[in-house]
Amino acid sequence: MKIKDNFLKQEDFNRIQELMEKSSPLPWYYTNAIDSQDDVDKFQFVHKFYGNQSPVSPCMNDLTPILDIIQPISILRIKANLLTRTPKIVENTFHVDISNASEEKLKQWTTSIFYINTNNGYTKFENGEKVESVANRMVTFPANLKHAGTSCTDERTRIVINFNYFQ
Repeated sequence: MKIKDNFLKQEDFNRIQELMEKSSPLPWYYTNAIDSQDDVDKFQFVHKFYGNQSPVSPCMNDLTPILDIIQPISILRIKANLLTRTPKIVENTFHVDISNASEEKLKQWTTSIFYINTNNGYTKFENGEKVESVANRMVTFPANLKHAGTSCTDERTRIVINFNYFQ
């Protein structure tokens, strides 16, 4: 696992953060589950940038500064998650982002999580590691490493962008 703080130049980060937090061109879509349909009372808002072998968002080009650094050979999916503040931190279920792949294929793919805002939420890994939500931080790990996101209690939202790609 690699953690890189100040992943983007500040001006590039500011543009992406502005898009994700304040701009109207980025539509957020409500989904009534986070990891499983059994997650009663859990929900989030998502924005898919890339899926089905092509860009699906008019804002895909806004991610160019990130893609220029990670330089994926092939992209499977890029999706942003927005969780709203909760009275106490809620940990979600451990999962892998590429749920329909074999363990062998998962080992060949990479997952990166880019943090849009700083808050007291975090990403927890099945191996016991925890990565705090810090704005402009990128954590990169093998796609077969199970992880779980959380809500936050100290900000209105917790926003991340998930990248699933072949390096």
